[in-house]
Amino acid sequence: MACPICSGMMRPAFTAQVLSKYHADYEVCGACGLLRVKNPHWLEEAYSVAIAAADTGLVMRNISVACKVAAVLYWGMNERGEGRYLDAAGGYGMLTRLMRDLGFNFFWQDKYCENLLAPGFEYSDSLGACRSVTAIEVLEHVTDPLGFIQETLDRADAQTIIFTTELYEGEPPLPGKWPYYAFPTGQHIGFYQRKTLEAIGARLGLNLSSANGLHMLSKRPVNELVLKFLTNRWTSRLGPWWIRRRLGSKTMSDHDLLLKGLA
Repeated sequence: MACPICSGMMRPAFTAQVLSKYHADYEVCGACGLLRVKNPHWLEEAYSVAIAAADTGLVMRNISVACKVAAVLYWGMNERGEGRYLDAAGGYGMLTRLMRDLGFNFFWQDKYCENLLAPGFEYSDSLGACRSVTAIEVLEHVTDPLGFIQETLDRADAQTIIFTTELYEGEPPLPGKWPYYAFPTGQHIGFYQRKTLEAIGARLGLNLSSANGLHMLSKRPVNELVLKFLTNRWTSRLGPWWIRRRLGSKTMSDHDLLLKGLA
């Protein structure tokens, strides 16, 4: 079969057992490096619970990502917190809540998960265009990454998507050598190299920047050296404290809105 991203030739990579019972065939594109499951027919069962119990890194990951994204939006995109933002496939709403606590006007959207932590701040088309969208640990779950990115940007009328997904280099890691496959959960079905993301950007007319685990596809080029600086350990630790003071946290104002039923 032809690769759905770059039209290169897909070839068999390996087989594995997912959900401890289903045989899965993995195939890889020799051109762009897209690695995916062929016919993941078990997804409905895998998502009987939207977020796997084994995702013990969810809290720390969201805290780390919030710090990095805050610095990128405030300085890297030079937006100074103006406008609104969408966290697509936002899970329980943790990132939306964290970003609002830092002063950004973030909203939540997820077709498959309940908004537990940012109720009242669900995104709807009536809210209008967003400056950027985030999609944290999402691309490895989707069967059509091109379609997901395009649909998400179109719905939010945004020009930038900021996302995370672990990348691999060279040949696909062997089963048992890369925990990111997450075979027991059956939810991770697509894996990428940097050149895969570049191919996605080329198809959609977007520029790729990537550093310290954070990836951006945007109509507006972002200097990768700047992105690397903004997402390093020290900037992402100190930056949010300064940004929160400059923007003013929405923690208490959201509290008041929710008490009044206005959110």
